[in-house]
Amino acid sequence: MRKSRSGQGVRGSAVALVVAFVCAVALVALSPQASRAEAPVALGSAANFAVLAGSTVTNTGATTVTGDLGVSPGTAVTGFPPGTVTGTTHAGDPTAAQAQSDLTTAYNDAAGRTVGAVTVAGNLGGQTLTPGLYKSTSSLEISSGDLTLNAQGSANAVFIFQMASTLTTTAGRQVILSGGAQAANVFWQVGSSATLGTTSVFKGNILALTSISLATGATLDGRALARNGAVTLDTNTITTPAPVPCGDVNGDGVVNIGDALVVAQFDVGLRQCGVAPFIHPEVCDVNGDGACNIGDALRMAQCDVGLISCAFTCRLFTCP
Repeated sequence: MRKSRSGQGVRGSAVALVVAFVCAVALVALSPQASRAEAPVALGSAANFAVLAGSTVTNTGATTVTGDLGVSPGTAVTGFPPGTVTGTTHAGDPTAAQAQSDLTTAYNDAAGRTVGAVTVAGNLGGQTLTPGLYKSTSSLEISSGDLTLNAQGSANAVFIFQMASTLTTTAGRQVILSGGAQAANVFWQVGSSATLGTTSVFKGNILALTSISLATGATLDGRALARNGAVTLDTNTITTPAPVPCGDVNGDGVVNIGDALVVAQFDVGLRQCGVAPFIHPEVCDVNGDGACNIGDALRMAQCDVGLISCAFTCRLFTCP
């Protein structure tokens, strides 16, 4: 009995230290401001899908899809086999319907960003762009050369491209990631339809209002997410980027006291939602109560010192 009480005492002391530490740091009057950076677009359950369509998914040839494939409100999926899906196919089921709902939220978020937008137009080929928000009032294409996205050493850097109309890549053109850029943090909000040319190599999440077509041999490191129309495939390779771990709000790849401190500071108004280092607010709600607050921070801290498992299941949180 003495040993048990001792163990409980040590455990209780650890919890008390965690609570005291998180609360103390949260209440320190530090400036919450960091350099302004775009927050990733929260995809919700749509993040599980490599391919998601509104009407149909049609495939020709030996396409390989790594991630879930779905359609809603339509139900038609054709061409699998010969295509293969390493994941689950959701044809008009509730899972696909929820993913479409989350896609609509994500699309509206991406389309609604305005702060610091850089105006672009026409052909992006041959350019090197740094992280930020890019806006076109018409169409964008990658045709006269490859497009390089340079994260300048930050794996958490976010690129968002808004276009009122189409997105097109011509045959063989590439989107090249450099400086630590991650496909998961690149978002293409397309006001109509996207077309990836033959053998082109594309990176990022395509959120299209209408349809998405991948020509023969095109590859996509990202997601093809079409709200209303079809996704058409032809001997393609589509690989879904790894999701952000539940609780990893600062995007460093682990859930630890650093995430707990960011959330605690946010809860008392010392951090802005979606501003670095609080770049992944969508994975904040680790206790599933619909909020992002000190309760979540405490669980992150407890996970870091081994008092509870770090295998959290998040409820999607969006910035107020």
